[in-house]
Amino acid sequence: MPPRSMWKGAISFGLVTIPVAVYPATEEKSLKFNQLHDADMGRIRYKRVCSVDGEEVDFDHIVKGYEVEKDKYVVLTEEDFDAVPVESSRAIDIEQFVDLDEIDPILFKKSYYLVPDETGAKAYALLRKALSDERKVGIAKVSFRDKEHLSALRFKDDVFVLETMYWPDEVRAAEFDTVPADEKVRENEVDMARSLIESLTEPWNPEAFTDAYREAMLEIVEKKLAGEPIEAPAEEAPARVVDLMEALKASVAAAKDKTPSTSGGKRVAAKRPAASKPTAKRSAAANDSNGNGPAARGLG
Repeated sequence: MPPRSMWKGAISFGLVTIPVAVYPATEEKSLKFNQLHDADMGRIRYKRVCSVDGEEVDFDHIVKGYEVEKDKYVVLTEEDFDAVPVESSRAIDIEQFVDLDEIDPILFKKSYYLVPDETGAKAYALLRKALSDERKVGIAKVSFRDKEHLSALRFKDDVFVLETMYWPDEVRAAEFDTVPADEKVRENEVDMARSLIESLTEPWNPEAFTDAYREAMLEIVEKKLAGEPIEAPAEEAPARVVDLMEALKASVAAAKDKTPSTSGGKRVAAKRPAASKPTAKRSAAANDSNGNGPAARGLG
């Protein structure tokens, strides 16, 4: 069953308008744990308590305040938010086109599918074909829920994807004292590192990776449910790198022990053992978490 549309708007491309519905493109599958009272397994609930008088506060008496200095606030009403000149018009206005590789991946935030209605199908296909031919992505701004989003518009499997992005001033500077600026390395060390990279280079296959922590945690839940004992694995001490060159040589040797490709001389990923099929309990646990992810609650 497809997810529900969370938002409806339009792609604005010059004088062309394409009505679209917005759907979450991703979902979180991390496990959800509730806090319980150990005496009777009752759920722990939190109250909205005023930090000044200690009294519980009803929603009707809660306002939004912007802290301008320590403990000094400017209170904003709904009328104040409505007065912001940036319109929440639900229009995805394409302002320019760029090459995808020009965008630093650190800027990407969330992904949403844009699906046209019947009246916009032809214009949707036209823009998709033009972007494919030019190998470009559209850069747009869209306002939603008290925030204007910088976004990139591309397509995946014939469906447009809206990638919301961080604003440049939201990305922290990578300034750390321990990062070497111009560390001298020997050429043979560089060659060995390149050899290791080559040995570990494979075609990108995301299906080859699984969330081992989530699978292991669900197995522990099932064992506890069945009354089976839980044994913690022995911790392995991290190996200390004494000689960089020796560590590189050992790494290259270990990488070459993996299954080589039989075609074209390139490595392919070694086959991984198939993950055990989740039980009904495991699937239920994952599904309970999926519906409560941030993408399901709305854009932004």
